[in-house]
Amino acid sequence: MTGAHGNGPCRVLVIKLGAFGDFFLAQTAFSAIRRHHDGDHLTLLTLPPLAPLARLSGLFDEVLEDPRGRSLGAYRRVRRLLRAGRFDRVYDLQAQPRTDRYFWLLAPGPWPEWSGTAWGASHRDQYPGRRKVPVIERYTRQLAPFGIVLDAVPDLSWLDADTGGFGIAAPYALLIPGSSPGRPDKRWPVERYGELARALAARGITPVVLGTAIEADLARAIVAACPQAVDLTDRTSVPEIAGLARRAWATVGNDTGPTHLVAAVGCPTLGLFCDASIPIHANGPRMVIHHRPSFADMDAEGVLAAMDALPPNR
Repeated sequence: MTGAHGNGPCRVLVIKLGAFGDFFLAQTAFSAIRRHHDGDHLTLLTLPPLAPLARLSGLFDEVLEDPRGRSLGAYRRVRRLLRAGRFDRVYDLQAQPRTDRYFWLLAPGPWPEWSGTAWGASHRDQYPGRRKVPVIERYTRQLAPFGIVLDAVPDLSWLDADTGGFGIAAPYALLIPGSSPGRPDKRWPVERYGELARALAARGITPVVLGTAIEADLARAIVAACPQAVDLTDRTSVPEIAGLARRAWATVGNDTGPTHLVAAVGCPTLGLFCDASIPIHANGPRMVIHHRPSFADMDAEGVLAAMDALPPNR
């Protein structure tokens, strides 16, 4: 593909503004687009907290940071970014009303080829029930008209770190008891995590609790129930989480970003879902969804049995 603004490489923009977990669910799409546009200039527009990871991945020639605001000034800044990029093609993987508006920010034109849900886009990807389709299938359908084929699992070989400094001997299991602050309904009760930690420790498997500072109380409750548990909340970088996951016996976690990360790097992962979450949005070669309509019906014994049935780590 030759750029419309000259004879040089095509200038391509990918838009993905989702949260931490969404970023890793999109990795197969990112890699497939990079492969398809080998030799072209590929730019990602994402949220500021995700920009360092995007740069670390090496998939993009340029990473732009969305100002996030809803003010007129914020939209003007986005317009300047889009127009300055002089893009030949845009893949809007966010495909929500906010990014639909980005298409119209280019008025009065000219417009690039645009794949997304915006009305008037050259490759409008809109169909009944689109938001209920599993996210990987959604990307597959959106990118197929361009001949872009997604891999079965993401390649996150670029994301790793030395975790020896934590001093955790194998075998160990990662516990991810948190969720986004506004969605406590996605959390399996911390008391159950404590019961699970005790059962793991009785087998000689060290429970390791991951999370940010806002999950510190959850970690303390688990350690109180199981003194053998190791609390790493607010002590791990994203590459270190990936490094721990690559070497873990297994992970159990709620529907939250770190769970999707450890699943994406290939750790045997049990995702705990109730009806507050959409279990179709999950990805990883060894991820299994453990779903009950209500967390009240999900006990630690059943979770441990499901962990035992996970495909083994290699």
